[in-house]
Amino acid sequence: MVDEEWVVIDMAAGMLQAEILRGMLEAQEIQVWLNQEGAAQAYSLGVGVMGSVEILVPSSQADRAMAILEEYYAGNLEQEDDFPEVPADSE
Repeated sequence: MVDEEWVVIDMAAGMLQAEILRGMLEAQEIQVWLNQEGAAQAYSLGVGVMGSVEILVPSSQADRAMAILEEYYAGNLEQEDDFPEVPADSE
């Protein structure tokens, strides 16, 4: 497998929100890595700037992941059929 660059596509307010977003993206076969600052993890901070979590995906999946998040934040995702289609040449 070729090493691929991971890019930040969003920031979550805490680990709970980040896990929800990760689950939604992984359900659409998008790889997700969550990154929270070390101090926040050490002190179990879950809110505020210290509680923010970076949501990263491989660069090849970033456009689709961002499209899914845009639809989610707009309140447009209620059924599996609502998720944006993956162009055949993008994978």
